[in-house]
Amino acid sequence: MRSAVAVVAVLGVAVLAGCSLPNETLGADTKSWSETEFVVAVDPGPRDSDAAYAADTRAAIDFWEDNAQQYLGHPVEFTLRPNASDPDVVVRAVAEVTDCGTEEHAAGCAPLADDLREQPTPVTVRVRRGFDRESTRQVIKHEFGHILGQGHDDPPADVMMATSTLATTPRPNATDRPVPWSDPELAVYVDAGNVSADDRTQVREQVDHALDYYADGAAGTVPDNVTFRRVDDRAAADVVVTFPDRLPCEGIDRSRGSCRQLTGIDPDGDGTSERYTRAEVYLTGLAPDAVGWHVGRWLGDAFGAADVTDLAPPFRDASYEQRRSAWWR
Repeated sequence: MRSAVAVVAVLGVAVLAGCSLPNETLGADTKSWSETEFVVAVDPGPRDSDAAYAADTRAAIDFWEDNAQQYLGHPVEFTLRPNASDPDVVVRAVAEVTDCGTEEHAAGCAPLADDLREQPTPVTVRVRRGFDRESTRQVIKHEFGHILGQGHDDPPADVMMATSTLATTPRPNATDRPVPWSDPELAVYVDAGNVSADDRTQVREQVDHALDYYADGAAGTVPDNVTFRRVDDRAAADVVVTFPDRLPCEGIDRSRGSCRQLTGIDPDGDGTSERYTRAEVYLTGLAPDAVGWHVGRWLGDAFGAADVTDLAPPFRDASYEQRRSAWWR
């Protein structure tokens, strides 16, 4: 038996795996590779496009046919018949890849065959739905390598390597979502250790005004189900409000003012976060009665504002006096 293999996918946070098949002795009637044709069927499932998965499979087939002699030492020939009733290989799109070695969250799975000519048919290549077309083709190409006997240490490295980057199908960006967080209840941590004792109570009240304003809908800019809860563990927080000696953001006067940093996930690989996982608001050198406005302004970005016109009215064009007023009323 050959051991199972896996490939870690960075963006998709998934794994490509190969299960083992028994090593069988070639029979006397086994045809040579040049005389063997493998019929490949495609089972996209009820939710997916036959044509799309057939094209993905065709790309994998073409790659291995064109490069078999170089990487396998012999030719290989596949015939794609998506609806074949008795195929040698079937590519199946599934909602979840299970029972594939010890790996979890697998993006694909196929047997690691010693000799494809001697395996019981059909040999099944599974690929998880939800990846974009380029990533789906990458998964199928990788798994076809396994059924042709290639492990993760075998060439070509860019196809068979144990780590890979996969992207999901296009998803709405954070700025296009009503709530760009996985949960509308956000944990908030306030680090007021750098605030003077005389100002600390007022500063906390100001932060509460900002949180309450958004919990009440922020003039219709956030859904009604948004809530907040205070936490004492910074690491457990979605939103962190802190008062450093100098602002950590680039391109501004770091000695006075405020800024924010947003962290998110980008599973579709388009370079823009689809959901946020952390918002950090920094305030330095501000009067205590202006803290709430600054926190509220940056919470607007944390709830998906793409520009100032997406913000609630108090944060669009506030004067010096308005920032220190009871703007939340």
